[in-house]
Parts: sequence; structure tokens; C-alpha cells
Amino acid sequence: MAAVTSEELEVVITPEEAGVRIDRVLSERKLGISRSQLKELIDVGRVEIEGAPVRASAKARASSVVRIRPLPPKPSAAAPEDLPIEVLFEDAEIVVLMKAAGMVVHPAPGHASGTLVNALRYHREIALDKDDTTERPGIVHRLDKDTSGVMVVAKTMPAREGLIAQFKTHDLQREYLAIVVGHPKETFTLDTFHGRHPKDRKRFTTRITQGKRAVTHVRVLERLHGASLVSCTLETGRTHQIRVHLAEHGHPVLADPVYGGGSRDPRLQQAAAAIARQALHARLLGFRHPTSLQELSFSAEPPSDFQAALSLLRN
Repeated sequence: MAAVTSEELEVVITPEEAGVRIDRVLSERKLGISRSQLKELIDVGRVEIEGAPVRASAKARASSVVRIRPLPPKPSAAAPEDLPIEVLFEDAEIVVLMKAAGMVVHPAPGHASGTLVNALRYHREIALDKDDTTERPGIVHRLDKDTSGVMVVAKTMPAREGLIAQFKTHDLQREYLAIVVGHPKETFTLDTFHGRHPKDRKRFTTRITQGKRAVTHVRVLERLHGASLVSCTLETGRTHQIRVHLAEHGHPVLADPVYGGGSRDPRLQQAAAAIARQALHARLLGFRHPTSLQELSFSAEPPSDFQAALSLLRN
């Protein structure tokens, strides 16, 4: 099941699909799930309508919402690796850390080692449990590989459940810093649908007629040469949300290899080369402690590559 998305998917049945077998409808939707994978998900009850598992032969009903839940992570042989971790806070329940750019959060196809999980397995005092063998011990949210910033990891199951509940309801504070190409207006909010690109399953887009809601509040902090330093506050936490929102609003994140574009401006080219990754940093994370319920907030300034790009663009 490695190719199945780790995110929950929702599909709204159209009038044209009504009466067609549910497995056929889903396989024709090009969700990035093979027929055999879809069959396994249906067989183990991970495909639901109104909270009830469906049979493959069930007939689709117009306007009904089909929810596809990923399989729980399987045991992994992720080896402990002595990789540096910058810890911002730690107690018996959680650890808050600064994820470095270039580090994948958990093992995935093409990234079996060098991940945050590998590092957590080495630093057992900040792993979920010394006997835990799941693929993502304590991981309750993610940052893209080339996005730096603040993350929280659970050390106990109660903490994990409490944090997951907050992320599911978006009941927390998340602020990112980004260097974007161009000069957008001072403040604006992007409130759109968000889903996989119909032609490129590795990308996401807002240019769809149905999907999950995505809300990003953007504020310009500083005008730069051909670019701007902006603050992005999230109401929702969709995959690639900020990168997609800013790019499709006409102001892509500097050096974004997926959603950005090249520039003829020599200074923008120089700044993009200096950071060599999307200029995006998770600066602040605020949440309730999952067991004490104390309000907590943690922040970290962008790393040196982000600062170097910023310096090159300051007038």
C-alpha cells in the first residue's frame, strides 16, 4: 500500500455516476490508487459512506460523500541514525523541535533513511516509545522535506491522540514566513477548494470545483527587490497549501521547484540559488498541551539559507 496517499480522501458522487458500482466510480476518478489497492481498502472497511463501510458492488448515489481512509502505518524497519535534532522544548509527553530543511519527516518510497523518524529512533528519549515499531512514531503532523521550521512530536499515546485531535479540528496557531515573487497587496485571505491536480497526482491545486476547504491569511512584512517577505497564517493545514495558494494567486514562493517558475531577474536568480529550496519556514506553532491543557507557543527564526536569500533581495 506504499503508493496510497497517507491523507484521507473525500469524493462527492456526481449525478452521472449514480447507479454505477462504487469500486468502478472510484477507480475511474484517478485518485492515485490502483485497483488492487482500492480493493484492499474496501475489503478492510476503509471506504465509507456516511460513516458506514461500503461493499465494492454497492451502487453510487448522487451527492453522497465517499470517504477513503488510509491504512494505519505498517511496521517499519527504520534504523536509528545519529542525526542532529534541534530541540526547543521537551517534557514527559511531547517534544518540540526545529526541523531542518532537506529532512523528510518519516520513511517513504525513496526516503528509507535520513528522516526525522530515523533520528527519533536514535534519540530514544524523544521517541514515542522505545518498543514502538510503527512507521511514524509520535508524528502528528508534517512539514515538506524542503520546508524548515517548528514541529511537535508526541512521546506517549495520550499525547498523540490529544495533538491529532487539535490538528484535525485546526484548533491551533500556525504561522509561516515565505519569500514570494512580486509585490502582492498588503493583506489578503485565500479561501478555496484544495485537492489533487487532475493531470499531475504529485501536485495540488485550487482550480477545482470540489475538494477540501483551504484558508490562508497573508500579510506582507517587507517589500524586497522583485519579491516580498510575507507571513502566512493557516486556518487549515492541507498538503502544499501555502505553496499552492501563493502560486495560483500569482506570487509563487521563491525557488519552489514544483509550483514556482524561473525568473530573468539576476537578483532573484541569485537569491533562489542561495536558498536552493522553496523559501518557506514554519516560524510559529501554538497549541494546547495535550495532557495539561496549558496554552503553549513556540517560534524559531529562519535558518541561514533563508536569511541569505533575504539579504540578497533587501534594497
